Amino acid sequence: MRRSNISPQRYRKVVWIAFGSLYAIIVSGSLVRLTGSGLGCSDWPNCNETKFVDVSSGHAAIEQINRLFTGVVAASVILAVSASLFLNPRVRRITTNAGVLVFGVLAQVVLGAYVVLTGLNPWSNMAHFLVSIFLVSAAFVLIKRVDLLIHPQERSEVADRRLRVMLFGSACLVMFLGTVVTGAGPHSGAEQVTRLGIGVKHATQMHSLSVWLMVCFSVVLAVRSRKSSVRWNLEGPAMLRLLGSISAQGFIGYVQYFAGVPAPLVAIHIALSVVVWLCVLAVFLPASTLLVLD
Repeated sequence: MRRSNISPQRYRKVVWIAFGSLYAIIVSGSLVRLTGSGLGCSDWPNCNETKFVDVSSGHAAIEQINRLFTGVVAASVILAVSASLFLNPRVRRITTNAGVLVFGVLAQVVLGAYVVLTGLNPWSNMAHFLVSIFLVSAAFVLIKRVDLLIHPQERSEVADRRLRVMLFGSACLVMFLGTVVTGAGPHSGAEQVTRLGIGVKHATQMHSLSVWLMVCFSVVLAVRSRKSSVRWNLEGPAMLRLLGSISAQGFIGYVQYFAGVPAPLVAIHIALSVVVWLCVLAVFLPASTLLVLD
């Protein structure tokens, strides 16, 4: 029997589904915490000692929906790695990239169980979020690799490579310190949950300083890119998306802080943090070897 082949264009749609599900579960996971539903299901894999699925209370229903959505995520990444085996032409790095998603989701399931069984320990919660960021980043890189397969480009020298690396490094610091603010802040996911032994104000100040460092690198990169019309035509859209997302995120961040950290604004802030991260990643990728397919 002849093996069916999948074109890069069709495979790209499969990868977008996986990417969308990975992004959606970050948002849904934040809503579990922000609604205080983190221990709505107090056991694992059952919701509680007597029921596998329990929606008898609002908190249990929210946590249960998030858990069940994990199945959708798992199915989407399994489809992505399975479809990569039928990709024509088949590319080893794309298959490996898709495989990383599957193993990452499995690790996330185990970590999610640990989060619940340790009573929402803030360090395990922080790790849970950061692994989610890694997974959505891997899916984003996979999309870019498939795009490169559809529209091949010759690899050329990238301007300001070190500056891009520093931008990426500052963004990593921003994401980590953002989880520190969360671990010290009021939205613990449930009542009487252990928090980090650091003041919210101090954690927020450190996070803010790291954001301003990232802003400086972004502005310098944009200014240097703007000096050349050829370079700006290539890099301008990505630079503008980065500056626009940072501006929106900064505005929301300061408003939520001075408004007393209301849950709806925190949810928007978390959703936008992923957008900012991906915009940074898009600017950084040309300076890396992640887009090399051979």
